Amino acid sequence: MSARRIRLAGLDLGLTDIVTLGGLVAFTLLTVVFSGRIERPVAAVAADLFWIAIYLGALALLRRLRRPWLRFLVRTGSVQLAFLQVYSAACRVQLLFFPWQDDRVLAWERALYDVQPLVAVQKLYTPVLNEWMFFVYVFYIVIYPSLGALIFFKRGEDANEDYLYQLGLVNLACSVGFVLFPVASPMHWEKIRTQLTEPLTARLFGSIGEWIRSDVHTPGGSVPSPHCAVATVMWFMSRKYTRRGALWLAPIILSLYVSTVYLRFHYVADAVIGVAAGLLVIAVAPALERAWDRTPAGAPGGTP
Repeated sequence: MSARRIRLAGLDLGLTDIVTLGGLVAFTLLTVVFSGRIERPVAAVAADLFWIAIYLGALALLRRLRRPWLRFLVRTGSVQLAFLQVYSAACRVQLLFFPWQDDRVLAWERALYDVQPLVAVQKLYTPVLNEWMFFVYVFYIVIYPSLGALIFFKRGEDANEDYLYQLGLVNLACSVGFVLFPVASPMHWEKIRTQLTEPLTARLFGSIGEWIRSDVHTPGGSVPSPHCAVATVMWFMSRKYTRRGALWLAPIILSLYVSTVYLRFHYVADAVIGVAAGLLVIAVAPALERAWDRTPAGAPGGTP
């Protein structure tokens, strides 16, 4: 991972910080500029500024920490929590320029398939399969920090920084997609939701998944599917740094791709575009890193 830094207000910012913090700042500025079209803009900007302050505070604290496990917790925790705020900030502004595009997605899928996949897949519902699909959908959240810990303690801090950088890049790519092509998602679009009549019976992970759907998810944040995009990058990074980890993750990642449609969180198009976005990030990330290394301004030193 690149060691180049730029110095800002006494802090050395690396490429991960530029991608993650830069994305959050950009969406915050959009909220300010279009505050008249944003619900509760003052509270939204205040939340963004709070997480920006937390992020910068973590960077300052990191300079004083020496114990590896503390460095891992502070760095990985602050960056990955910032991903959540970038997602939230992007969803907040996703209707600034274009209306919901669900009807267009449904038209694409009508042209490609004899039946709507979301409707057809209901024939496969069983309690056991439902629970597995909810498990992989929820377990994705656990992979975020767990894979980072495995990479950090197995391959070192620079390897984890590479992991965080590519996760930041794919999260930013998804967030930009939400604004450029806003899609509400199947459970928030009446034309398809009324056709999804079969119950998704499941137990523990089903309860968690439905709580996420009802209390965490809001309309939008769909194209590219963040689950599919981020999972693709995670799978690649597990192969790059752990070898066997990629094999263990294979059934989970492959099932996760299917679960996004099976569980009615996404259209097929969302999932396909999500995988493509992940592959694109994997392809361009090294080139962006090389370009960053060629920038003239920087501060010496290794990973913050």
